[in-house]
Amino acid sequence: MLSLGKREQARASHEREIRSLSAEIESLKNPQSLSPSPRLDELRDENTKLKYRLNILKRGLQEESTTHCGKSMMNINLRLQEIFGEAIRASCPELDNPPLSVAPNQQAKFGDYQCNSAMAMAQVRLPTKGMKINPREIAEKIIQNLPDNELIQKAEIAGPGFINIHLKRTIVSKLLSNLLINGVQPPPLASRKKVVVDFSSPNIAKEMHVGHLRSTIIGESMSRLFEFLGYDVVRLNHVGDWGTQFGMLIAHLQDKFPDYRTSSPPIGDLQAFYKESKKRFDEEEDFKKRAYQCVVRLQSKEPDFIKGWNLICDVSRREFQKVYDCLDIQIVERGESFYQDMMTKVVKEFEEKGLVELDEGRKIVFAPGQSIPLTVVKSDGGYTYDTSDLAALHHRLFTEKADIIIYVTDSGQATHFQVVFAAAQMIGWYNPQVTRVEHAGFGVVLGEDKKKFKTRSGDTVRLMDLLEEGLKRSMDKLKEKERDKVLTPEELTKAQRSVAFGCIKYADLSHNRINDYVFSFDKMLDDRGNTAAYLLYAFTRIRSIARLANIDEATLRKAAETSEVLLDHEKEWKLGKCILRFPEILQKILDDLLLHTLCDYLYELATTFTEFYDSCYCVEKDRQTGEVVKINMWRMLLCEATAAIMAKCFDILGINPVGRM
Repeated sequence: MLSLGKREQARASHEREIRSLSAEIESLKNPQSLSPSPRLDELRDENTKLKYRLNILKRGLQEESTTHCGKSMMNINLRLQEIFGEAIRASCPELDNPPLSVAPNQQAKFGDYQCNSAMAMAQVRLPTKGMKINPREIAEKIIQNLPDNELIQKAEIAGPGFINIHLKRTIVSKLLSNLLINGVQPPPLASRKKVVVDFSSPNIAKEMHVGHLRSTIIGESMSRLFEFLGYDVVRLNHVGDWGTQFGMLIAHLQDKFPDYRTSSPPIGDLQAFYKESKKRFDEEEDFKKRAYQCVVRLQSKEPDFIKGWNLICDVSRREFQKVYDCLDIQIVERGESFYQDMMTKVVKEFEEKGLVELDEGRKIVFAPGQSIPLTVVKSDGGYTYDTSDLAALHHRLFTEKADIIIYVTDSGQATHFQVVFAAAQMIGWYNPQVTRVEHAGFGVVLGEDKKKFKTRSGDTVRLMDLLEEGLKRSMDKLKEKERDKVLTPEELTKAQRSVAFGCIKYADLSHNRINDYVFSFDKMLDDRGNTAAYLLYAFTRIRSIARLANIDEATLRKAAETSEVLLDHEKEWKLGKCILRFPEILQKILDDLLLHTLCDYLYELATTFTEFYDSCYCVEKDRQTGEVVKINMWRMLLCEATAAIMAKCFDILGINPVGRM
C-alpha cells in the first residue's frame, strides 16, 4: 500500500495526465488544427484509445477516493455536492457563484437524493440573459455534464427541473462494510483546529440550580462532538469566583469560624451560609463596612483573606463536582479570578488605541453597530463583567490560540456577547472570517404550568435535588416493568443511572436549544416516542439480537471482512442509507450548533431499524423447538452497523447505554 505522501504524488500525477489527455481529445475533435492531417478513421481510433485511457485513470482516482479515504466515513451529501458542483460549473461557466443545493430525497420512490440547483439557477440567469429560461433545460445540461463518479447510478429530471439522484447499491454496500471493519470514524479534517467551549459557569457560594442544567448538558455535548470530529477541545468553566460578595462571605466566616486559618470550617450548607451573610450585609451597617474592607484586602491578596476565599471556593467545588459526576461532565475550572491581572492590560490597550470614552467617571467603549457601550472601568475604579469577558476572550485568542470559541449561556446574554465580540473585532483581536467566535444561546426551563421551573414554595430548583428525583423515578419505572426480577443488583443500578441521567439530558438536547422547553419527568421517562427511555431500550434490543443467536464479536468481524452487505429488500436499502447519513448530520450540527438534529436522526435511525426488523428476518427459528435454523448474516451486519452508529450518537449526547436493561 502506498504511503500518504506517495499516494498524494501518484494522485497528482494521474490528475496531470487526465488534464493532458482531455486537452489532446479536444484537439482531436478539430482535425484542421492538426498538422499534417491524418486519415479520419485513424483520428477516431486515436480518440477512442485516449478516451479509454482517460476513463481508466478517472475510474482509478474514484476508486482511490472510495477505498483509500482511510477508515473515515464518507459524507455522501458532500461528495454529491462536489460532483454536481463540477457539472454546474461546466453547464453555466458564466455564473461566478452558481447556487448548489443537494439534499436527501423526502420521497424514496423518486430517488435517494435530490439536486434543486436548476430552479435557483433559472432565477439567477433570468436578469443576465434578459429572457425566460426553462429550469428543465438547465437540469438537462447539468446531467449531461456530470463527471464519471463512484456514487451515482442514474440521475433523472422530475417536475419543473428537480434532479432525482439514485445511488449505486454496490457503493452503499462497500461503505457499510468499511464502517463495520473500521468502526465509526469521522470524515478527515483539513487541519486540527483548537476549540474552546465555555459552559456551565455556576457562581461560587451558590448551589447549582436548574438554570445551570442546560448550559452544562449542551456545552458537554458540543465538546464531545468537536472531540469526535478530531478537534483539540478545551472545556472551560468560567465560574463566578470573584467580586464584592466575597467581602461579606469572608467577614461572616471570620465571625462564625474565627479559627478558619488553622482548622477547616465545617460549612455544611453553603447556600444557608450565603443567605446569613447577605442578611447581615443588608441589615448591619458595621458588618457592611467590614465586608467592603475585606474585598479591598482580598483584592490586595493578603494571605489570610486568600485563605478564607479558597476555603469558600473549595466547599462550592465539592458541591459542583457531585453534579458533574452524575452527568459525566469533564471540565476545567477557570473562573473570573484567573483573569484579574489581565484586565489592566486590556483596558490599557483600548485606551492606547483611543477607543475609551469617559462617562460620569466611568470608562466606556462603544463598538461599531452597537447601541450599548461596554463599561470597562466603573466610577470607583473597579472592573466589571465586561472587562472580565474581554480579558477572557483575549486570553483564549492569544494564549490558548483558539480557532473556535463557543459561549454556551442563556439567550438573555446574547446582546452582551454581541457587544463584546464587536469590540474585540474593532480593536483587531480577530477576524470573523478566520476565527469563529460564537454565542450559543438557549431558552429557559419551564415547569408543566409553562412558567419558569420552580419548587412549590417558589424557590429555584436545586440541580442535585432534580437529579436525585430522576434516580428515584427511573428506579420506580424499572420496577414497574419488573426489571428488578431479571437484572442483578449491579445491573439494576447501572440501568437506573443510565435511564435517569440519560432521560434528563435527552429531554434537553432533543429540543431546539433556542426555544424554552417544559421539564416533565413523566414525558422523558415514557418509553414510547422520541425519548431516551425508548432509544435506550431499542439499543439494548438491537445488541441482544446477535447475543441470542450465539454470534460473538469475532464472528461478526469476520463476516464484515468476507461477506457483502446485501441491500435487495427496500427496508434493507432504507436502513443502509439512513446509517450512512451520520456524517451529514454531524456536519450540519457543526455549522449551526443545534444538537436536536442529532436526536431527530437517532430517533429516525431507531424507527427505520424497527421497520427493517419487522420486515426482514435476521435469525430464523424453528416454530416448534425455537432452535435457530438459519442466520442471515448480511442482516446481522446491518444490525451491528445500526448499533455502532447509535452508540456513537449516545456518546456525543453524553448518554451511557447499558448491556442489559
